[in-house]
Amino acid sequence: MSEATPILKDLSTYSKDTPVGRPGVDGRAGVFVPTEAFDLGSSSTIRKGAGIVGFGNPDGSLTVYFEANRFDESNLHKWEHKIRKAYDRLVMVAPTVSKGKMDAKHLELIGYIDGAGINVKMPERLTEWLTISNALDTAPDATIITFGRR
Repeated sequence: MSEATPILKDLSTYSKDTPVGRPGVDGRAGVFVPTEAFDLGSSSTIRKGAGIVGFGNPDGSLTVYFEANRFDESNLHKWEHKIRKAYDRLVMVAPTVSKGKMDAKHLELIGYIDGAGINVKMPERLTEWLTISNALDTAPDATIITFGRR
């Protein structure tokens, strides 16, 4: 049994549910949180409490866009606003340094976002991420967040 443990730690979270390919405007993307395999302490990219969205690549990696509100903008305090900003950058292919290609074992798919809203399928993982980040006050009030008309 102890020999199987290292193999389990190398499992990817990429699955049949992971959206594949860059979505167009209003298309569906994944919502992610870091797994235990992600070294948050030494990361110079994804910060605590960040909203992370993305899609799967054919090679099994993930392309992600993220927003951590490092400039403390008041309109980006809530987690769902960070997710929406990262999503807008992703679908518009906007120039940003807040993106990257990552090994899928570092992120876990917890929901989806599209032009209509966010659907959090694993709220307990989101709560865990925001608790670790000392950002529980930014948590959404519901698992389904709809956007108003643009």
